[in-house]
Amino acid sequence: MVIDGSDRVFLVKHSYVSGWHLPGGGVETGETLLTALTRELEEEGNIVLTGTPTLHGMFHNRRVSRRDHVALYIVRDFRQDTPPTPNREIVAHGFFPIDALPSDTTRAARARIAEVFAGAPVSELW
Repeated sequence: MVIDGSDRVFLVKHSYVSGWHLPGGGVETGETLLTALTRELEEEGNIVLTGTPTLHGMFHNRRVSRRDHVALYIVRDFRQDTPPTPNREIVAHGFFPIDALPSDTTRAARARIAEVFAGAPVSELW
């Protein structure tokens, strides 16, 4: 979860699935979680880490497979020199205030945002 200085959250819209999501993706063979985080943020948001992210939690994503887990990091120290250009994977993106999220922001993204900003209990499930 990338949070800017105005407490807005960065969300992306994919070409292959509906709704607005937190940026992310898979860990490639030989990558660490932080390497994957760095790569995915650059690919999906033209976002470059300038500080150390904080691990918010590990979540089981049963909707994808019985073995899928999601690591969610909080990123506050970053730069985005230019907004990303929409492409075949990411068709839209933006920073949104938490009280003005797009109406089709996914349930999982809303739940994580509530955990971080509103102190909602942290779930084990994505």
